[in-house]
Amino acid sequence: QVQLVESGGGSVQPGGSLRLSCAASGFTFSSHAMSWVRQAPGKGLEWVSSISGPGGSIVYADSVKGRFTISRDNAKNTLYLEIDALKPEDRAVYYCSRWDGGLDYWGKGTLVTVSS
Repeated sequence: QVQLVESGGGSVQPGGSLRLSCAASGFTFSSHAMSWVRQAPGKGLEWVSSISGPGGSIVYADSVKGRFTISRDNAKNTLYLEIDALKPEDRAVYYCSRWDGGLDYWGKGTLVTVSS
């Protein structure tokens, strides 16, 4: 069955960096675009970034452009999100999700907190 497991979250000071990972299994990872979506406390889901199956096409939300970098290693079935210059408003649970005509499978998320 499809499984997506995020890791790498934690507490970071403003201006710091983190690298989130999403280990995928149960499907042909390289055949699917993947996305990162986040949910801040008390707020709705916010799409962050997406990457095509081969990795050649990438898009970002304006709110994270220039600070976040999405990437994937299809040999390792793993999706990444590098977060730099963290801001307090980046505090959220970060989810990875598979695209198949829509975001059809989601991981359980990893929490990123930003505090001084």
